[in-house]
Amino acid sequence: MTHIRTLILGGGMSGLSCAYHLKSDYQLWEKSDEPGGLSRSVKKDGFVFDHTGHLLHLRDPYTLTLIPKLLGDNLVKNVRNAWIYSSGAFTRYPFQANTYGLPKRVVEACLKGLIDAQLASPPTPLPVGEGGPPKAGGEASPETLRKWVLRTFGAGFGEYFFFPYNEKLWTVSPDALTAEWMAPFVPKPSVAEIVEGAFTDRTQQYGYNATFLYPREGGIQSLAFAFAKSIKNIRLKQEVKTIDLERREATSASGETLSFDTLVTSLPLARFLALAKPLPSDIAAAAKTLRWTSVYNLNLGIQRPRLTDKHWIYFPEKKYPFYRVGFPMNFSDKMTPPGCSSMYIEIAYRPGQPPDDKKTLQACLRGLYDCGLLDRNDKIISQGVLQIPTAYVIFDKNRTPSTNTILSYLKSQNVHSIGRFGGWKYSYMEEAILEGKATAEAIDSL
Repeated sequence: MTHIRTLILGGGMSGLSCAYHLKSDYQLWEKSDEPGGLSRSVKKDGFVFDHTGHLLHLRDPYTLTLIPKLLGDNLVKNVRNAWIYSSGAFTRYPFQANTYGLPKRVVEACLKGLIDAQLASPPTPLPVGEGGPPKAGGEASPETLRKWVLRTFGAGFGEYFFFPYNEKLWTVSPDALTAEWMAPFVPKPSVAEIVEGAFTDRTQQYGYNATFLYPREGGIQSLAFAFAKSIKNIRLKQEVKTIDLERREATSASGETLSFDTLVTSLPLARFLALAKPLPSDIAAAAKTLRWTSVYNLNLGIQRPRLTDKHWIYFPEKKYPFYRVGFPMNFSDKMTPPGCSSMYIEIAYRPGQPPDDKKTLQACLRGLYDCGLLDRNDKIISQGVLQIPTAYVIFDKNRTPSTNTILSYLKSQNVHSIGRFGGWKYSYMEEAILEGKATAEAIDSL
């Protein structure tokens, strides 16, 4: 039996980054025949499609140097052009800062709700990683998403965007979600900015993703390939079947067994725990509480140039089956054949309940015709579906205590569970890359 100091499971961004930065010996196992995990790209009919939108929002000095080093001149910078479509109108992202252009009744409801919320209790900043003020005695009590929205923006903003949009995305009620994940990702403009945005068409950018980098050619998987060039011990088509934490052994689907000292996993936490043994009863019980959503990603290639200048559009209303539509041809003009446009359409569903392909295509086309993104004369020259079984972690009341219990136990077993799904969190590509680097440095320091 072969022995290795560090075994890395999963060739997504965090796993690739960990391998790239490790100085000691390792092997990386990836079940696909290519690296990248969900950060992979598909080439079809001259179009390039990712597994939905994967963009590089870089702020850390290290990644701002690393990514250009890896991709060289295969990189373009975009200023975000994101919108919302609701009440028959396109408005700028974020909704709470840009209600100009919506029907008068909608604007009035949003502003009235904001005023009522301010008069009831001026909102306080939501600390990162917390859902609201502590209970008496100091124990954190996560607020529900509904309560946080009502306290922060008021009932109107909740009714016309936050509640329907988040229910579409997470597939559960805003009352079942906590607000723990929201602080870094949901912009909080001032009251003055919200009021100004109701009467003026402003272009001020908000949020962590106001600009983004993207590969000029090859889609987002170009970054995975760039990492992989410097990774010597990557094993593709090597799917893990079982992990024996007691014996510190991993067995692949092909029957190969490898022993290790340290294990790094970026597999979805629930999936990893299903493969691992033995598990204490409290860890097995905590694993059963983990919840997530799946995403049905419909990709379309259209024989019409520049059907929009937008990067992506949010759709909060129930009459549209999709919660977001993005346009890869605006990330880079190398994503489509000449004279064509492309879009990815995202529909969330509960695990094990995927939408019907034919009915979904018909419903999506009706929605795209209705909002004016497509004309009935447009010719669709490419279409395909990418399923993402584990797409978004559901932040309910069980998520944080269960995850803390599980990750603490895994740490005691010298298992680093990292990345968006290994850490069972809401995050972005830069964070995955940095977490992979930090994990490698921690292993090498021992």
